[in-house]
Amino acid sequence: MKKIFTFLVGACLSVGAMAQSTLAFDANAGVKSKMTAYDGTCVNYTAYERLFYVTNVEDSTYQFLNVYVPDGATQQTPIFLRTYVGGYMASPAAQPQAGDATGRALKEGYVVVIPGTRGRNSSIIADKAYAKNRKGVKKGQTVYTGRAPKAILDLKAAIRYLRHFNKQIPGDAERIITDGTSAGGAMSALMGATGNNPEYAELLMAMGAADERDDVFASVCYCPIIDLEHADMAYEWLYQQTDSRQALDETHKRYTKELAALFPAYLNSLSLKEPDGTPLTADNYQDYLKSEIIRSAQIAKNAGADIPDSLGFKFTSEAGGMFAAPINGGMRPQMQDDKHPMMQGGQPPMGMRPIRGGRKQVGEYITDLDMQKYLNYVVSTQALKGVPAFDSKIEGINNGSGENEVFGDETGSSVNFTDFTAQKNNTMLTDAIRQNVRLMNPMSFIGDGKTTIASHWYIRHGARDRDTAFPIPVNFATKLQNAGKDVDFLLAWNRPHSGDYALDELFQWIAKITK
Repeated sequence: MKKIFTFLVGACLSVGAMAQSTLAFDANAGVKSKMTAYDGTCVNYTAYERLFYVTNVEDSTYQFLNVYVPDGATQQTPIFLRTYVGGYMASPAAQPQAGDATGRALKEGYVVVIPGTRGRNSSIIADKAYAKNRKGVKKGQTVYTGRAPKAILDLKAAIRYLRHFNKQIPGDAERIITDGTSAGGAMSALMGATGNNPEYAELLMAMGAADERDDVFASVCYCPIIDLEHADMAYEWLYQQTDSRQALDETHKRYTKELAALFPAYLNSLSLKEPDGTPLTADNYQDYLKSEIIRSAQIAKNAGADIPDSLGFKFTSEAGGMFAAPINGGMRPQMQDDKHPMMQGGQPPMGMRPIRGGRKQVGEYITDLDMQKYLNYVVSTQALKGVPAFDSKIEGINNGSGENEVFGDETGSSVNFTDFTAQKNNTMLTDAIRQNVRLMNPMSFIGDGKTTIASHWYIRHGARDRDTAFPIPVNFATKLQNAGKDVDFLLAWNRPHSGDYALDELFQWIAKITK
């Protein structure tokens, strides 16, 4: 599809220049196009691309959004906003893909918006004009444009842009549904959990974002990598007893033990509650986590999945599905186990026959789980991250992670962002780093009284996803539920670190909340 330029700010900038202009949208600049959906049907839509959402464009490679309007959409049509952020890296404004949620959203008739955002790897070469306006920056210097909290600022600016032109752009800016996976899941969580919070206001004003609200209606978060300042302690608390952690060298084994010991105090500080109102503390948390994994496995088992007891599950003694109806009108059932209590005089009940062959049948209901055995299974599918898993930069011992870059500065530095690891390096976190860490954590704003939180949440984390520990999404979902939000949460059975799956289920949920 040919590229269109409905708004020219930044399109022809010299490298590193900061462009200034007014926000604009040209309703006549759309380009008609079509897409073949996953089921072979043709979806006709109009594309509006390269719409710059701030007036002070620092990085013209990323700071614009694309809008795709399916035929038949109106001003009342919900907007599906998909971010493709991954690894906290920069994400260009993309086009809809037939096989993912953007293509499905178009097919379902929703307006699709895909913003570009800066990230930890985005950079420009400063020209003379840029250097003149930025203290400490020299002409020809590489400037990293997307360090925290720039990505969420860009997304908030995109939301404000949609509100600013709500009467001109088809779609309802009061019904924006955000979606993202991994670090993109974190961005979706931030968009949903930080609406209109005043701590972002000055930064957005400096960018030239529209003077509008930036709250959203709903957020879809696949495996969100959030709560980074507590993610290391949650990771070690969960995985400390696995075989792989026990096989570490003494230094890293000590880090595991020290980090794990920090998690209970943090967990207790959240004041979370189970659905029945029972306080959720370090004393009962593992049982709560276990119940979520059992729930996931039971849903899968009910749908026909094989859940082997070798993973640590225990079952009721009665084997579900032992008997099946006769095939092709057969009347004489055959016996598999004449000691089964449903047998009557050596025969099964009339019209039923035992299932032959295959593995030993386990009971219909899962009753318990050996967590250590299950976690060793998770680790067997993919090796654990190092220790620490996120703030891993320890001089002479560990290299830094991508998250260490996230909180660095425009020179490209890589820094610590937790007290634990900073202390290992005999340093302290600056107030600026602490504030950036706060602005990148949706947990910081739930229930603060200053934020407009999305009303509806769809949160999925794979039941064998080890990219962050299960407590991170579980805590997030629970805190939202405790705040009275509508939350559909699941540790999706046997899913690794991934997103945009079970799209039938997702879009049934979207249809329900938008009807």
